[in-house]
Amino acid sequence: MSITPTYLKHGDKVAIISTARKISLEELQPSIQLLKDWGLEPVLATNLFAEENQFAGSDAQRTEDLQTMLDDENIKAIWCARGGYGTIRIIDNIDFSKFQQNPKWIIGYSDVTVLHSHIHQHYNIETLHATMPINVAKNTDDSKESLRKALFGEALTYAFEKHAFNRNGKAKGQLVGGNLSMLYSMLGSQSSIDTKGKILFIEDLDEYLYHIDRMMQNLKRNVYFNQLAGLVVGGMSDMNDNTIPFGKTAKEIIRDTVAKYDFPVCFDFPAGHIDDNRSLILGREVQLTINNNPTLQF
Repeated sequence: MSITPTYLKHGDKVAIISTARKISLEELQPSIQLLKDWGLEPVLATNLFAEENQFAGSDAQRTEDLQTMLDDENIKAIWCARGGYGTIRIIDNIDFSKFQQNPKWIIGYSDVTVLHSHIHQHYNIETLHATMPINVAKNTDDSKESLRKALFGEALTYAFEKHAFNRNGKAKGQLVGGNLSMLYSMLGSQSSIDTKGKILFIEDLDEYLYHIDRMMQNLKRNVYFNQLAGLVVGGMSDMNDNTIPFGKTAKEIIRDTVAKYDFPVCFDFPAGHIDDNRSLILGREVQLTINNNPTLQF
């Protein structure tokens, strides 16, 4: 059984940090207001607005912010401001011992997949794959409401559109995964996840199609799919192609890579680099049903 951090209540403090790309106060204003509307108190990390080239400060500064908020018992959730790149540069510098003793919600997606995967693999503590402050102004109401429900412990069940590539069936297992590029980048490291008996979620943005194929083949060769219970494919957004076309879409690449397996698969789940980015409780045992009316129940 996974460990569920304490759900939030009115007046709780939520830290905003950036483990990756730099961010401005102006970009954060909609998310700060959202937290206040929910009765929560935003706490901005000391180095949040630091800059080092594309990063939100140096590796040391970003490490300090994450470590401080993990260790502070008054902070009940940590919301990563944005993705980009950078979390993998600091993950091995983090001491999770106090976090283990006092679990709190880690929130984000994209580059934050590093935190989700590392925490799941080593500590089996649930985390939230969900929208980030940089996206709040453009997110749908359903996206924001799904985050509120997840944080406050309200029931989450998603019904979504069927897709021609879906493979019908039912599966139960812990939900794991996140950004495909980040999962690929962690293969062979201590942050790579064990997918045996689990339901894998993947999404990605702005990748070349041949790279999607390379990543899927590498996951396949690393036996990510051998004993998988189910596969949930979220947004595969704004893909690129070469002058000589690859010949398949991202969804076709994924479909064909897992064609020989028998686990249920769904496409176009509303999560990822899309405005309607629904919150997923990673590490939670879920029920995936793929038929004419697909559902994912937490």
